[in-house]
Amino acid sequence: MDQVERGGCLCGKVRFTTRGPLREVIFCHCSQCRRQSGLYFAATSVAAVALDLSGAEHITWFAASGFAKRGFCATCGTLLFWKPNGEARYAVLAGAFDRPDCLHPGYHICTEGRPEFYRIDDGLPQYAGDGPGVVTAAG
Repeated sequence: MDQVERGGCLCGKVRFTTRGPLREVIFCHCSQCRRQSGLYFAATSVAAVALDLSGAEHITWFAASGFAKRGFCATCGTLLFWKPNGEARYAVLAGAFDRPDCLHPGYHICTEGRPEFYRIDDGLPQYAGDGPGVVTAAG
């Protein structure tokens, strides 16, 4: 049976359902993720056809680069998605899931952009730029 997970924003105007397997969580430490989130992104990924959205009209999309856009709730500001241009997938922020324990950690990327005030010492693999099979605007 397919894995079905649900999530949404803080105010509840945006809800989503994912169907099927979710990629491990990748932690991105690039300057764009830091500026938008306040520290770093932690996101899984799902095929576009496996993501059902309710309240999509409440999502504001911001093109932080020519590479991808970032989606957040226009009402409460919850960070929800990172969508690479030309790819049929969405990165979904781990904290937006109703049951985040369904997710599993993978590795850290763009660690070269990590501020000095915190360490990464969780034992997961670290990559200075993009990780295996992952391409970002920072890479």
